Amino acid sequence: MGRDTVEQFKARPKIPLTVVLDNVRSLNNIGSIFRTADGFACREVVLCGISATPPSPEIHKTALGAEDSVDWRYFPTTAEAVSTLRAEGCRIACLELVRESVSLADFRVEPGVAYALVVGHEVEGIDPAIVDGADLCIEIPQYGTKHSLNVAVSTAIALWEFAKQMNTL
Repeated sequence: MGRDTVEQFKARPKIPLTVVLDNVRSLNNIGSIFRTADGFACREVVLCGISATPPSPEIHKTALGAEDSVDWRYFPTTAEAVSTLRAEGCRIACLELVRESVSLADFRVEPGVAYALVVGHEVEGIDPAIVDGADLCIEIPQYGTKHSLNVAVSTAIALWEFAKQMNTL
């Protein structure tokens, strides 16, 4: 298939996008997000709070080794992670349905801007304090009876759009 080795992947350029997991509890979801972050060559995954970290057999089950190829960091709180990422020059975007959120269909990446995409707990969503302090919130339009998707699924949809607009696909 001509895929990069882990070493080759780590050496090549990444899109300027960090995925921040705000207290994501499911190790399967964490593994899936690692795998998607690898697929779109994201800069890194940041794990916060109760989010488990590699090495973990449960994370590996869905990450299939992406936990080794994608750079990652852990912060005890999402607030610490967001503060650090903002100081590093990232624009903070929450993937959350709120009154001021922008539809993913209407969202436009600003060229040359690094983003940190915060995704939340499977039931509680993103901490409201993080949402309130974000530069923007993005929502995925939905047409059924539910108002949310699985966190790994919604992260994959958003990463596709970021990667597409960052001209990497």
